[in-house]
Amino acid sequence: MKRILLDKLLAWKKKATRKPLVIDGARQTGKTYLLQTLLGNEFENTLRLDFLENPGLSDAFEGSISPDDIITNVELLTGQVFNAKTDLLILDEIGECPRAVTSLKYFAEKTPHYFIAASGSNIGLLSSFPVGKVEQHNLRPLTFREFLWASGEQALIKAFESQINSAVAHTKLFDKLTDYYFIGGMPEAVATWYESADASILDRIKAVSTVQADLVEGYKRDFGKYSGKLDAQLIESLFTNIPSQLSSVFDDSVKRFKFKGVFERKSRYAVFESAISWLHRCRLTLQNYPVEGTPRSPLAAYQKNNRVKLFLFDVGLLNHMLDTGYNEIKQQGYEYKGYIAENFVQQELAAMGAEPSYSWGDARAEIEFIISNDSGQVIPIEVKSGSRTRAKSLQSYITKCKPIRTIKLTGTQGSSALEKENIVMPLYFVEHVFEYLN
Repeated sequence: MKRILLDKLLAWKKKATRKPLVIDGARQTGKTYLLQTLLGNEFENTLRLDFLENPGLSDAFEGSISPDDIITNVELLTGQVFNAKTDLLILDEIGECPRAVTSLKYFAEKTPHYFIAASGSNIGLLSSFPVGKVEQHNLRPLTFREFLWASGEQALIKAFESQINSAVAHTKLFDKLTDYYFIGGMPEAVATWYESADASILDRIKAVSTVQADLVEGYKRDFGKYSGKLDAQLIESLFTNIPSQLSSVFDDSVKRFKFKGVFERKSRYAVFESAISWLHRCRLTLQNYPVEGTPRSPLAAYQKNNRVKLFLFDVGLLNHMLDTGYNEIKQQGYEYKGYIAENFVQQELAAMGAEPSYSWGDARAEIEFIISNDSGQVIPIEVKSGSRTRAKSLQSYITKCKPIRTIKLTGTQGSSALEKENIVMPLYFVEHVFEYLN
């Protein structure tokens, strides 16, 4: 299963000297596969320590924390020899071994020629971390591009990558997008869908739903295991209420998170603030902050934490938690619910580094996303899930804020490539938005 992030990891490998590599991300997004299989194929040997599966491996980091002493201990514990010139050492679920986390600083300073990579699903919760001593990346669920790669449908992949603007390509790509809405980007769900291509559609749907149910239950178990002093029930209530909060808005943009009814007798932001932060640091939520008035760069200066909008990190799990059926998604076609399209756009933007994101609103209008370009100019991005593309909110934004350009993401084929000011793009081309900002 091909991942976009691999290119950055290969560039890391080619450096003459390097900091230890750290891959952060929610559980089951494919971190181990990325490091051991995809990156590991570029090395003569790969030596992997999984501190969650085998806590005893933490003994390698007791006593001296010198890189050479650690390597000697690792060799003795595993019975494998590590060649620093040709081999990759993977420290998996490194958050389970605080001494291993500390050791990354010494690997960076004393052995920058070693190939050391670490991963973990609770890295954001660590109380101490060697800031500035590692090269850190976040692995998210498969993007729509990666979902297409996994399909193996070369003609469709070519059409997507070439940005073909034809009726045939649009029909095929939008059909695949609605598949993605149901399946999402969790690697196991994607693999299950494509590997069962010869089975009946009902069996494929059931198999994917079983995977998604197991993933959601696994995250809920983690709340109790890793929440520490925080109320695990509060975290779970917040997590499980994100889908209902999103689905409560059918025909308009998603509003900021409403806390009333999420947890018994608690409705103030201050009560939920730590739980919101915890879920975000575990990469299970995505954040968007509404901006009022005339937005200017830097947008972060207008951020108000108590006005946050929360999205789920995977649209497939979102639909699973809402119990939205595959046929329902497919039958709605171009009229598919706006909040799902908005969550999808948020995911794609986050995968490109735009997270948290920002939106705009006044008393009567709301623009789902606004992004500043290299010159500090703010570009509005309107999301329309269906084929009807009239956008009163976008016109309101144009009148009040006078942007140099507007972008509209819709269920339609899109505007001509000659259009430079009021650009209309099909939803599945979100990753190309940044090409039109400047």
